[in-house]
Amino acid sequence: MTQTPVISFDQVSRRFGSQEVLRNVSLEIHRNETLVVIGESGCGKSVSMKLMMSLMEPSSGQVLWAGRPLKDRTEQELLRERLRFGYLFQGAALFDSLSVFENVAFGLRQNTRMNERQIHENVRERVHEVGLPASVCSKKPAELSGGMKKRVGLARALALQPEVVFYDEPTTGLDPVMTDVINELILKVRSQRPVTSVVVTHEMRTVQRVADRVLMFYPVSRLEPEEDQIIFTGTAEEAFASADPRVAQFVAGVAGDRLQELAGA
Repeated sequence: MTQTPVISFDQVSRRFGSQEVLRNVSLEIHRNETLVVIGESGCGKSVSMKLMMSLMEPSSGQVLWAGRPLKDRTEQELLRERLRFGYLFQGAALFDSLSVFENVAFGLRQNTRMNERQIHENVRERVHEVGLPASVCSKKPAELSGGMKKRVGLARALALQPEVVFYDEPTTGLDPVMTDVINELILKVRSQRPVTSVVVTHEMRTVQRVADRVLMFYPVSRLEPEEDQIIFTGTAEEAFASADPRVAQFVAGVAGDRLQELAGA
């Protein structure tokens, strides 16, 4: 029996004024899979993620959670159901004035009835889960390295035991070793709990390490009128072996014809 997708798009488009970023996109995200979304800057990856979380509304089409359109839910239902999602922001987005402990505890205090003992226990478990020592809890974000900030952001995202975790460029700005640490944490989270993961990245090592399925967007401005904006979906191995030159050039980091295209822009 086929399971209902956790999240799906039905002919979703999104415009900002006259600029069309997404055009008639349909996709499905399945329970417990790790979907990695790739594509060059400006092709709609982050916009898609915001639509998935109902942080933004489509210009047309519909977004569904567990087969039910978001437009059929009240604002209270949306607020409650968003707690099923954890989000690791590209820059970690920690509160600078709060300690690491208070950053991780923030969602627990806002959205649960946990007492202080339970909050302390939860925070320390999450900090340990992302490979940080308990001593980091008293530090402020300004005292942390980029990799440590990312891990604190992940600890905060995991604090409410989410069913779906969104990773927005989780390894941007990190060195190769710390990039691998974050990739290992994504795998660890998936192995230790029933979680669906959506990862937006330009990092091909992340694609190879964590993806169950890869989906590639292409900019609307460079597509034919009836051409699908999702130009690839499949495994990481299939992406690296793709015969589509647009996919092959992107995963190999080769400019190809883009230099000429950019020069003529």
